[in-house]
Amino acid sequence: MERRWTGDAGKEVGGRFGDPDHENSMISTLFKKRRPRIAAPDRPETPQGTVVWAIGDIHGRLDLLQPLVEAIMVDAAASAAERKVVIFLGDYVDRGPDSRGVIRYLADLPADCGIEWRFLKGNHEEAMLDFLDDPSAGARWCEYGGDAALRSYGLKPPELKHKLEGWARVSADLDHKLTPRERAFLENLELSLSVGDYFHAGARPGEPLDRQSERDLMWIRNSFLDSDVEFDKVVVHGHTPTREVHVDRRRIGVDTKAYDSGVLSAVRLEGATRVVVRAVEGETGVVREVLAG
Repeated sequence: MERRWTGDAGKEVGGRFGDPDHENSMISTLFKKRRPRIAAPDRPETPQGTVVWAIGDIHGRLDLLQPLVEAIMVDAAASAAERKVVIFLGDYVDRGPDSRGVIRYLADLPADCGIEWRFLKGNHEEAMLDFLDDPSAGARWCEYGGDAALRSYGLKPPELKHKLEGWARVSADLDHKLTPRERAFLENLELSLSVGDYFHAGARPGEPLDRQSERDLMWIRNSFLDSDVEFDKVVVHGHTPTREVHVDRRRIGVDTKAYDSGVLSAVRLEGATRVVVRAVEGETGVVREVLAG
């Protein structure tokens, strides 16, 4: 008799009654030493002399990215902090109108302005790179909004989406249109970054932050959002859109669905102070709001 059940990823896993390897695994799990409970910092802070801006999902909204970055650069120039870090949380491409413009803008940010620019890799960048390496991934990528990214490069999905030859042509055309600088930008994105009491990326509950899988750092959603398990740092992330910046004891979510809402958000972290900065479609400048949580 075989017993099967569903794991948290929705995939069926199983074991056979009487299977010694399965029974030994269960016994070892039962007697495994329980890990000590980890709690988030009561008063999370950046290191002394450090200010951080973390920018949420851009998704092709160059029109919102430019005023937000310009405002941050003005703020950074006026700051007395010794270390000034701007972290882009990923998802630069797809869905919005100008993925190529966003990539070019980020790749060309000045290196001599006293700001440490850090770029994380989102699941949308991974999907784009997968398509460049494997054209059969094209239909799946376009389900995530990759068709908008293709249009920004003057391309479009093949009419016969079930034909690999069409996707192979589009993949080759996209590879040809990417400049070496754009390609280098995409291929050198980081997976995560820790600064003080903050960890920037997604994370699987129960796993130490320094042992997270590459996939979870970019793709995890419900297992992370629905859990109340804390980490030893506050997780600052994008990837999951909300109407407003979400803040609670364990996480800060900065994705405000810019491609649809017309609001691109960032959070400014200095010491224990947290301030939301927003670029809003149709408005001049940015809007700032101090976070109480």
